[in-house]
Amino acid sequence: MEEKNNTGPHHFSMPAWISCAPFEQLLAMKIVRAESGEAVLKMPFLKQFAQGAGLMHGGAIVSLADTAVVMAIKSILAPETHFGTISMESRYHHPVKKGILTAKAVVTERQGRTLKGACDVIDEADRTVMTFTSVFKVARDAAIRGISFEKTEMSANEE
Repeated sequence: MEEKNNTGPHHFSMPAWISCAPFEQLLAMKIVRAESGEAVLKMPFLKQFAQGAGLMHGGAIVSLADTAVVMAIKSILAPETHFGTISMESRYHHPVKKGILTAKAVVTERQGRTLKGACDVIDEADRTVMTFTSVFKVARDAAIRGISFEKTEMSANEE
């Protein structure tokens, strides 16, 4: 029997340039809006995201904030531009015990191939539970390989 390699590289298709990738789908993220260097995403606190004390795992919240900044950046870059996070900082202000989080992100600076972003993650009580900043870099060879995107852009409401 032939052994299958499940560790990559992986090839897959995404519905549009601004859409949730497999990891974001796993975390049940939804894009509310992504345009003009800003993005709003939502993510529910599912039981699978709980840490040992029953609070939402900080890594899940960071993933939401990082993805929100990514979508804000995608809204100002040419489709299929390869870029990645090179640094990030998160500050937690309140624990998350329930509900749906909203991430509000903005591109704060663009200089050459470097882009900076910021994001506030807000709970249903309208409290900022985390503030997040990050730095991204566009690859020198910016073509994405192994991922295909459908030709028509899907609106954020269709996500």
